[in-house]
Amino acid sequence: MEYKDYYKILGVAKTASEKEIKAAYRKLARKHHPDVNPGNREAEARFKEINEANEVLSDPEKRKRYDELGAHWQDYAAGGGRAGQGWPGGGRVRVNVGGFGEQEFSGFSDFFQTFFGGGRGGGFEDLFGGAAARGEAPGADLEGEVELSLLDVLRGAKRTIQTDEGGRRVEVKIPAGIKEGARVRVAREGGRGQGKAPRGDLYLRVKLQPNPQFERRGDDLATTVTIPLTTAVLGGEAKVPTLEGSKEIKVPAGTPTGRTFRLRGEGLPRLESGGGRGDLLATLQVRVPEKLTSRERELYEELRGSGH
Repeated sequence: MEYKDYYKILGVAKTASEKEIKAAYRKLARKHHPDVNPGNREAEARFKEINEANEVLSDPEKRKRYDELGAHWQDYAAGGGRAGQGWPGGGRVRVNVGGFGEQEFSGFSDFFQTFFGGGRGGGFEDLFGGAAARGEAPGADLEGEVELSLLDVLRGAKRTIQTDEGGRRVEVKIPAGIKEGARVRVAREGGRGQGKAPRGDLYLRVKLQPNPQFERRGDDLATTVTIPLTTAVLGGEAKVPTLEGSKEIKVPAGTPTGRTFRLRGEGLPRLESGGGRGDLLATLQVRVPEKLTSRERELYEELRGSGH
């Protein structure tokens, strides 16, 4: 198996503190999370690699073992010492272990006794998972759907999900800026495993509620604003709705219907590209009066007579 430099994967030094490892992991996990990169297999693979590195380096015991075995921490596998296989030939085997030079072991259990503090029931089960070593299957993953409003996407949301297992309730935090169709993963909150095996995971797929006023375009929002004909001709101000109230924009004289104004930072949060928010695109629609008073008709007749 190819050696993986977990320190390099997380971008930290080998002397990094637990706090530095935790901070590096959070930064990378947020960047490469599948919910942030839906359909991106490369990001998904990177995310799994980051989690694997964090699982080892954030655990003091696992990190100690990883550091002690160095670059050849999996050399035992080259001799056939993988879990579930016998030690080749049943005799003594010499293994070159980084940091210790060449060592001789009488068998697979001897190897683990030396480096992992005991055979089965000790380091062996810690490394491969006690439940897995006993043949106990982990719980099944559960999937569901959660509906969000645009306001939920703007601010982030919490949902309490009730699973089918005896009314079990799970609180799920949904990050601001999440995309339609993205999946939120809640680790170890799925189906119950056998014996001491861990639970599966809970996945919630995001569905956006339709909004009559705004259309989502990535991190931007689009809306239509209706203005009077006089404002379009003479200029003036118009109120544009946003998710957090209304904003005023200046409409230049002679603005045609269909012109779009961009209100920067009034869109949805960006999970990528350094954070911040998208924009609001407001397209103007000129309202033509359907009914005119006699005086208004006279004025329009005068305008028509002058060629306007």
